[in-house]
Amino acid sequence: MTTTREAPPRHRAAPAGDADLATLLLRLGDDALVLGQRLCQWITWAPTVDEDLALSNIALDLIGHARVLLTRAGRLDGTGRTEDDLAFTRPERAFTNVLLAELPNGDFAATVARQLAYTHYAVLYYEALAGCADPELAAFGARAAKEVAFHRLHADRWTRTLAGGTATSARRLREGLERVWPYTAELFEEDAVLRRLTASGTVPSPAGVRRAWERAVADVLTGAGLTVPAPAWTATGGRSGLHTEEFGPLLAELQSVHRQFPGGTW
Repeated sequence: MTTTREAPPRHRAAPAGDADLATLLLRLGDDALVLGQRLCQWITWAPTVDEDLALSNIALDLIGHARVLLTRAGRLDGTGRTEDDLAFTRPERAFTNVLLAELPNGDFAATVARQLAYTHYAVLYYEALAGCADPELAAFGARAAKEVAFHRLHADRWTRTLAGGTATSARRLREGLERVWPYTAELFEEDAVLRRLTASGTVPSPAGVRRAWERAVADVLTGAGLTVPAPAWTATGGRSGLHTEEFGPLLAELQSVHRQFPGGTW
């Protein structure tokens, strides 16, 4: 008697449209995951207990967004990878988050500056996604926009508080804004993937919300007596897997438990 052994299943190649959408979902999921991990580093270090809880809850929301986005990206790209696979087993160069998300926290004012830039972008883009042709992504966009709107309120309030506080708090906020602003242009970059998705009507381009973002953050900053930074340079590379030197230690921290206990379940 002879027996035959079935060949191991092969991952199907994702259709072009699915592959492009998977790429976008991966990028957005990486943004949320990495920024959430950065904010987790404030736990027990925030200036007040209330802020410790606030930043922790914001981080949890972001990680929740990442779970949804990464799970679907793994379904669409033909690899069958789970959210855990994508979060914990990819190397540094496989992450496609914007560099803004991975910037070190700095002091509290610098974190507020980063949150101001990111949350205004995220609300606008998620609202745009809520009207996209993909029903699953549209539903996610509508829900995530409402959650990030609370993160935006938090950033706006602290921007006004720090700007109107002491000379030191105002100076640190200005320094945080100058540090962060060169990294904001990457949020709105377009490439071939996005151009194909927008040309097919699948999703809107983040470039489409840039003007609204500029007006919104300018309103907050000028209302707080601050000026919008005008950086002499712009950072790029995160979407292509090119990261800052601070990203490696952050990723090692994120993946440390999985590396120590591969395959572990709780």
